[in-house]
Amino acid sequence: MRQPSPRRLIHLAALTACSSLALGAQAQGQPQSAEPALPAAETASAPAGNVLSPVVVSGSRIQSRGFTQPTPTTRLVAADLDKTAKPNLFNAIAELPALQGSTGRTTSTNSTSSGIQGLSSLSLRGLGPIRTLTLLDGQRVVGANVTGVTDVSQFPQLLVQQVDVVTGGASASYGSDAVGGVVNFITDKRFTGFKANIEGGQTNYGDDENATLQAAWGRGFMAGRAHLTASVEYSRERGVPSPRFGGAGANGRTWFKNPAFQVRPISQTGDGKPQYTFIENAQQFQYSKYGLITNGPLQGTAFGKDGVPYTFQYGSNGVPTGTGAVTGCVTPFCVGGDLSGTVGGGTTLGMNMTRQVAYTRGSFELNDDHEIFFSLNYGKVDSRFTPNPGAAKNGNLTIQCSNPFLPASIVAACAANNITSFAYGVANAIFPKDIEVNPVRTQLRAVVGANGRFSALGKDWTYDGYAAHGQNTIDLRVANMTLNARYNAAIDAVRGPNNTIVCRNAAAAASGCVPLNIIGDVPIDPAAWAYIAPANGPFQHSRQRQSVAGINVNGEPFSLWAGPVAVAFGAEARREQYYVLADPYGNGVTADSPNSAAYPADPLLNTSVGNNWYAGNYHNARGAYHVKEAYLELNAPMFKSSQFGEGSLNLAARHTNYSTSGNIDSWKLGGLWKTGLDGLRLRAVTSKDVRAPNLSELYAAPVVINNTVNYQGTTLTVQQRTIGNTQLRPETGRNTTFGLVLAQPKWAPGFSASIDYFDIKVDDVISSLNAQQLVDLCVAGNQEVCAAMDLVSPTKYVTVQAFNLASMRNKGFDLEAVYRFGLAGLGLPGNLTLRGLATNTRSFKTNSGVVGTIPTEAAGVNLGNTPKWKGQFSQSWETDTASLTLSQRWISDGVYSNEFIECQTNCPVSTLTHPTILNNQMKGALYWDIGGSYRVSKQVTVYFKIDNLTNVDPVAAPQTGTGYGINPFLYDVLGRQYRVGARLAF
Repeated sequence: MRQPSPRRLIHLAALTACSSLALGAQAQGQPQSAEPALPAAETASAPAGNVLSPVVVSGSRIQSRGFTQPTPTTRLVAADLDKTAKPNLFNAIAELPALQGSTGRTTSTNSTSSGIQGLSSLSLRGLGPIRTLTLLDGQRVVGANVTGVTDVSQFPQLLVQQVDVVTGGASASYGSDAVGGVVNFITDKRFTGFKANIEGGQTNYGDDENATLQAAWGRGFMAGRAHLTASVEYSRERGVPSPRFGGAGANGRTWFKNPAFQVRPISQTGDGKPQYTFIENAQQFQYSKYGLITNGPLQGTAFGKDGVPYTFQYGSNGVPTGTGAVTGCVTPFCVGGDLSGTVGGGTTLGMNMTRQVAYTRGSFELNDDHEIFFSLNYGKVDSRFTPNPGAAKNGNLTIQCSNPFLPASIVAACAANNITSFAYGVANAIFPKDIEVNPVRTQLRAVVGANGRFSALGKDWTYDGYAAHGQNTIDLRVANMTLNARYNAAIDAVRGPNNTIVCRNAAAAASGCVPLNIIGDVPIDPAAWAYIAPANGPFQHSRQRQSVAGINVNGEPFSLWAGPVAVAFGAEARREQYYVLADPYGNGVTADSPNSAAYPADPLLNTSVGNNWYAGNYHNARGAYHVKEAYLELNAPMFKSSQFGEGSLNLAARHTNYSTSGNIDSWKLGGLWKTGLDGLRLRAVTSKDVRAPNLSELYAAPVVINNTVNYQGTTLTVQQRTIGNTQLRPETGRNTTFGLVLAQPKWAPGFSASIDYFDIKVDDVISSLNAQQLVDLCVAGNQEVCAAMDLVSPTKYVTVQAFNLASMRNKGFDLEAVYRFGLAGLGLPGNLTLRGLATNTRSFKTNSGVVGTIPTEAAGVNLGNTPKWKGQFSQSWETDTASLTLSQRWISDGVYSNEFIECQTNCPVSTLTHPTILNNQMKGALYWDIGGSYRVSKQVTVYFKIDNLTNVDPVAAPQTGTGYGINPFLYDVLGRQYRVGARLAF
């Protein structure tokens, strides 16, 4: 028998190891990792024959052939992105293990007022999108909300040539916000020809139908001196409709079981039993679908069809006490019983989103050394979703026994029990329409610039400079939203003249109040609905503007003993500004938000503070700041020998001046050693990084309300003045990374792997606290906080604003590996690529700076953003005409909270910092995806993709209140998804 060659043995061993790695990752908990284009990320390259084409190395500003940076960078090229077959590139990038906490179409769907709904923003290391700098061709892009983060959905995606993810601090090279790292989308600026992509799909449940149409064209003119590219894109993802009330999941999804935490009072935990218990079929007993009396002698009486009363079925075999409590239940939940009024499952799982993008770029070579260019981008993202059905009232309503809508039996029962009113809760299922939130973001951005080369001081230099102006207009409209004061007036009905039913409040009646019957399942009066939920609901119009100009110069001005020193330097000036205008019912009546025909004056509404809506109370704000900065970066070869290899030192420093907070410096120090061992490199980098306070933190809308605080044992009534803080300082981060890289050794060509340790510490983290927490900090001696309140004068106030109080520290490992080889030696056609990438978060501690709290540990908390392990693996087979890729996405098992103490019996007394819980285990997930393509002709390739092949259900993510009980930041919430499409190239 013929003995296998050593090379074949290497192939077989790697195949077996990587396949076992992917299959056994969940069981073993020790995944290796792979990265689709590690060699490309390690070694810069440039198109041959065009001296004006920059060498793109996203972790550095240095553009020099042969330069290898020490900062770890993951690169995804167009072929890698094509294999994901996603309607939105954001989803492909967000699946990378280092990306944790990114927001997208399935996140924030239970929110009306957060401002991030429908915003596709990337987050590295779980530090949040505000600490991840997202660039387009190395340039800043105008923010898509008041925090300044960009919306990847507005980018021209068909022309993206590669995406570089820099998993290390890069503020010294790129400026503010790069604390967690940088994600740089790089477009194909010399694309020639025509290409298109047509795609469609849906989920296993027949919903979230999606369609994508993309086309791009490029052509050279004037013997190649001029070049023009253009692209247009349209995509629609119809989302998952709300199933509304009850415990059923959307369109046959059976996994929703009303999960929640049942929480006992701390005072009762001396009995040795845990305080927290995970439950399913949680029943909030403060309301029912069509109304429930929640206190007094009639507690437990519910109302059904036509308002007929009946005895409500409590879960846990509960019996109402008449005092608002229910025996056998723990406020606010029983288990089981009548779940028809449950609202938690009525949240939209995936938003209905439409993307429209148009982009063009033109360039012209003035001569062989200088080129000018321009680009124009239009991007519109329109999202719609339902945060919850109805508008639940949790036993906080008061119904008078004289209410004419009450059945006679209840009126008689009131008289028999000598009561004139009772507490009442209702899910408001009679509302004809559910709340619909509709954020629309429209971006217009123009860039002009130049790049080229010149000679100075006897050396050749290259330069690139640009000026850009961008504007994002965000219109956020909410439909079918009720006004609290009108609702309360409408349900308080009495008998009027001629036995008619009218609103009790005379001022309300005079201003158009129409009585509303919420007693049972009865048809709602259209006039009453129009009164409590006017056609013009909550509205917020905001405009973000960014003007920026920058220049970068590269060269090799001198040499050391080991080779030439590469230098990059440059400067940038930037102005950021925004304003927000809201409706007068949410904001209060001002000159910028006056009453109008759309929002007429109403004596019931608060005109000074606003906050009249059930949800979606937006407020006016405006502000601006400007930034001036300059940087210097160099790469110095330190030694070069055949025995010890090559070593280089990478240094960068940036000085920044903010108009709000003054001067601050950032820096980077790194080194790379290409050892004398075949393919082995050692790299290390440490940096000081910064994040400047954003416009929202600096200039948040002023709102004044009354509140109470406890000050030195005395309860005080104070004005709570919520406002931005223009005295905020930039956050400062210290990011340290060191690792080993094995890059295509001769004994295993096509194989690369790396392991990197990271340690990120962020101080002066900007955070907002409530009034009582700020008073406690002042008493503890924080003079900065004390200066923002007055608790002695007759007009006492507490200023609630953001301060530089908190700190964070994130530590862990990144592992990457890729092995590519041909199968001819095994007698098979094509090539095989085995890939894996994993991030292990060892620790992620946050210190809030609040008196009486302890640092919290987020690593492995699967209710959050940072699991202990997050991995991505793939096995791809490719020939000239066909490809097939099997891939896995993996999240390790975790806990609900690292601060919980798990116990079943003999539990210690629970505390605020260390509560006790019956079971603190939260399962991870392993998802299998499969996709393939076939080249029908030279011009046409068809493809398919199935995500979540085995239709794995999301793991329950309980809360202490009503919710749909899943964590879309970590888990797939849509189920199996099918997509097919075709790519055209001419």
